Amino acid sequence: MALICEHNQRRAHVEPSALHTLRATPQNVHWGYFDPAQAPSLTVKSGDLVVAEAITHHAGDAPALMMDDAVWKIFKEIPEEDRNPGVHIMTGPIFVEGAKPGDMLEVRYHRMTPRNNYGSNLAANWGYLYKEFGEKERVTIYELDPNSNNARALYAYDFPGKYLVPGTVTECPVCDRQEALKGVRVPVRPHLGTAGVAPDVHGRVSTIPPGLHGGNIDNWRIGAGATMYYPVQVDGALFSIGDPHVSQGDGEISGTAIESSLNVTMQIILRKDFFFPSPLLETEDAFIVHGFDPDLNVATRNAALDMLRLLNEHHGLSRNDSYSLMSVAADFGVTQVVDATQGAHVRIPRNIFPPKGF
Repeated sequence: MALICEHNQRRAHVEPSALHTLRATPQNVHWGYFDPAQAPSLTVKSGDLVVAEAITHHAGDAPALMMDDAVWKIFKEIPEEDRNPGVHIMTGPIFVEGAKPGDMLEVRYHRMTPRNNYGSNLAANWGYLYKEFGEKERVTIYELDPNSNNARALYAYDFPGKYLVPGTVTECPVCDRQEALKGVRVPVRPHLGTAGVAPDVHGRVSTIPPGLHGGNIDNWRIGAGATMYYPVQVDGALFSIGDPHVSQGDGEISGTAIESSLNVTMQIILRKDFFFPSPLLETEDAFIVHGFDPDLNVATRNAALDMLRLLNEHHGLSRNDSYSLMSVAADFGVTQVVDATQGAHVRIPRNIFPPKGF
């Protein structure tokens, strides 16, 4: 198997042949699923730039702050019975000309800009410590400060019952608003919680669990300046984005991040010169592989095996050397524990290799 490429070759400028705008409209989104039979919302050539709108399904937690007319239109026109089996509003899919199973889709995320200056965090019934809080659900609304790149809690309220309907719109204008996190500032780091290609299956696949197609990875490092590599599974790849966040910690422990709509500028490049079996993340200083399974131990093992493969097959290290290097230089982390299929990741720094590494 060939190397991924040398760093300066792989990250070389690729001149786009076109710039596309993909608005989030009822016609251009699909709610809660990936589906290889979904008609594309946009067709692009390799190297094209796309400016796409990603809408949070939590906008209804503070409708006066987080929902404009276009977002209201999505919530009103897509019926509840068509928001399944998952929960996320996905923009796309994007058909990439020439993409075939066995190829890789390289997506360079150039820019992620909040649609508005507000976001919501829900301590949900699927959160890791839900029972510790008496099975109570709580919403915290955050305000973003673009100048300081921080967020502060604006207010919080307890959600009655269980938050189960995708696209819930609360009556917070009459709720009991409470002070929260007085004096605390949270760094803003916009990223996509969910993005990926269509899996090669029959019918809909939920957006909730992550998988080899990508999906709900919930890695906060998938933001501006990062590049993701997704293994293509169907003709055209059928790439979609959604579940936008403005901040999240590893684990996503309460069940959600600070959920907030984003405008995303990305370049989509078709790669036929290498293959990797799972979503691979490249940042300025590291490569990060991901593992998924309902059992976190198995997810961690899957990530470890893929890091071993990355070092052995794409960097030319022996398996023995790769194993040693992983133990002394790679960082293992828990990506999320709240999406039924749990996620682990392994990060290897790039500056430990000779200049002609990856």
